[in-house]
Amino acid sequence: MPKYDYSKLQNGSDIRGVAIGGVSGEIVNLDRETTERLAKGFLYWLSSKTGKESASLTISIGRDPRLSGPDLTDAFCQALSPYGCRLLNAGLSSTPAMFMSTIFEEYKCDGAIMVTASHLPFNRNGLKFFDRGGGLDKGDITDIITFAESDSILNSIRGQTPGEVAEIPLLDTYSAHLRRLIIDGTRLGEKPLTGMKITVDAGNGSGGFFATKVLEPLGADISSSQFLVPDGTFPNHAPNPEDKKAMEAICSRVKDAETDLGLIFDTDVDRSSAVDEKGCEINRNGIVAMAAALIADDNPGTTVVTDSITSNQLTSFLEKKLGLKHLRFKRGYKNVINKSIQLNQEGTDSQLAIETSGHAAYKENYFLDDGAYLATKIVIKAAKLYQAGQGISKVIADMEMPAESVEVRFPILAANFAAYGDQIIEDLRDLVASGQLEGATLVTPNYEGVRINFERPSLKGWLLLRKSLHDPIMPLNIESDTEGGCAAIRELLKPILEAYEELDISAL
Repeated sequence: MPKYDYSKLQNGSDIRGVAIGGVSGEIVNLDRETTERLAKGFLYWLSSKTGKESASLTISIGRDPRLSGPDLTDAFCQALSPYGCRLLNAGLSSTPAMFMSTIFEEYKCDGAIMVTASHLPFNRNGLKFFDRGGGLDKGDITDIITFAESDSILNSIRGQTPGEVAEIPLLDTYSAHLRRLIIDGTRLGEKPLTGMKITVDAGNGSGGFFATKVLEPLGADISSSQFLVPDGTFPNHAPNPEDKKAMEAICSRVKDAETDLGLIFDTDVDRSSAVDEKGCEINRNGIVAMAAALIADDNPGTTVVTDSITSNQLTSFLEKKLGLKHLRFKRGYKNVINKSIQLNQEGTDSQLAIETSGHAAYKENYFLDDGAYLATKIVIKAAKLYQAGQGISKVIADMEMPAESVEVRFPILAANFAAYGDQIIEDLRDLVASGQLEGATLVTPNYEGVRINFERPSLKGWLLLRKSLHDPIMPLNIESDTEGGCAAIRELLKPILEAYEELDISAL
């Protein structure tokens, strides 16, 4: 039997846990034994899904630079090798590259695993799983955990002659793939980035390869890039485009070095954002607008699926400037991706699913949320504009921005925090529907929490109150088109939320 409750390791469609001790209050729950059992659970799941015996499966594994990565990777390989499957160890890699190992002819893997905890602190780690259909869903992870916790299921896996464990140059293969996309997309020869100065900030995660293996061989000057060397302690800033310090660091670097473009990645490179030639961030609503603009000409009228916290100005830009449709859905990159896939299956063209966090998945790229692929598309556009004497800022120059925006997070103290949060949302929805909040109207359709528009002579804006996907937290997002509007909306909301004794609104 396992030492821990593995269900607590599930984070939506990922596994995440504490892999290194020494941090007060955080007990290690993702150790070698746990990883070995999860590896076998994945093997059982993959064998059942494909109908193949273990000895017929090819599985790749890679990792980000976290200090615990090599040990967990070794544990995964040691757990699976006795069953005869062929294991391909990619070493330092990116999450999207691991999925592409199921696509590239050189590898044609049946499944892939990335050892990563994305942007979480250095002592954490986790597992992301893929088969040839893409990233596994929440239900698949639940199944793998169930298998991993069952001695009888793990003991039922048939032993084989130990399988091969081979090292593969996956990042080299993946980088060559991206270089070819840029060459073909720009039609500017084999060195299409000659003369361009591009700053890459990898945050000491896995993304440094994009500068050295993709951009530089194509002629770009990458000398202004920073934090390219992988370092699992992440000494400079969190490898996270949503982190304020991280965005300030690359914006400053682009300004100081007077470069043509800045690109920033999260740890495992499934997310990215950008900085324009003026040193202004293209992030959150901006990166959604950019990603959509890059496909608008070739896909008129397509539906862009986003998460729930996108702005009214983004909707206006997508629909009125680009001629696209905007479906604001739920938080969670898999939720957004799966909704876009569903629309296509139902006959509605949807070429892009993207979160404001920087998870961007294009239909043309297997609906894979791939930060390097998004960066590649941005580079192609930037190179064409550079040849015309223009900067990347031109792409979304017509997009308006809210005057103010703020996010506040309220802890829920109730034992049954999910039900308590649901009640607050329902009560607030009823309050607005009854007309008791002046100038407030419900936004419909709305797929997460309660979204409210405010239209008063001196106040134009909106709020979204929702439950966190996994934690006893209620995030509140507010945007205003008028100065001081966010404070005014907070004041309107405060007496309403004060009635809920088990909701901590001290941050309001």
